[in-house]
Amino acid sequence: MNKLSLPAALLLTLTIAGCKPDAATQKAEVQDKQATPAAAARPTAAPIDPATTGTVSGTISFAGKAPAPVTIDTSMDPACGIGTTTPVLSEQLLVNKGHLANVFVYVKTGPAAAMNAAPTSTAPVVLDQKGCQYTPHVIGVMQGGTVSFHNSDVTMHNVHVMGNETMDMSQGPKGAPQDKQFTKPELMIPVRCNNHPWMNAFINVSQTPFFAVTDATGQFNLKGLPAGDYTLGVIHEKLGEQTIQLTVKPQSTTKAAATFQAK
Repeated sequence: MNKLSLPAALLLTLTIAGCKPDAATQKAEVQDKQATPAAAARPTAAPIDPATTGTVSGTISFAGKAPAPVTIDTSMDPACGIGTTTPVLSEQLLVNKGHLANVFVYVKTGPAAAMNAAPTSTAPVVLDQKGCQYTPHVIGVMQGGTVSFHNSDVTMHNVHVMGNETMDMSQGPKGAPQDKQFTKPELMIPVRCNNHPWMNAFINVSQTPFFAVTDATGQFNLKGLPAGDYTLGVIHEKLGEQTIQLTVKPQSTTKAAATFQAK
């Protein structure tokens, strides 16, 4: 049997120990990277009378030939397939009967009552990792709100948030959720996993609480909008951004639509 000499064994021990910071050090690094400046002061929001609000209901369409879904090879990490037989598909461009999913819809401009509206919820928005895929693929959070990053997988992930308020942290198998506050409006912030290069998602930080992500049928709804004239932004990770001008009337539903062209 080969035996390590004492210096060699000591060197090996130190090398292994140096591969990964201890829990306290890692936590401190995550907290340091998560630190963000305080959100800019917002005018005090006056209560909105529901009788003065309306709804926008819309559909986002796709014109052109939709590409076939791309199956992603996850074999580099066998743990990605544990507990599921469903293949991982790219979500970059999801089209269903001419309707486009994963489009972020938000209020770009509108009446002061809308632009200064208080949050409708203070609960964190959850971005999970399941089967080595971020879910949901596109999320929205109001300025000052929090995203809670979860890991439902039995493998190690690395959550790498880009954009203006970055974060880069490791998250162990089925590890504890990690929260991050977003203080500045920003669109289509990429989220990656350094351990699994195919994993990606997008975070959108809205100035107002009025935003939505189109579902599998391209539908969205914005409820509780104060009456007035609006410009809505509709943005897709690959196809870019368009705007929709409309007027919201009290106690009524305004229809909206936009179409993205194949590129």
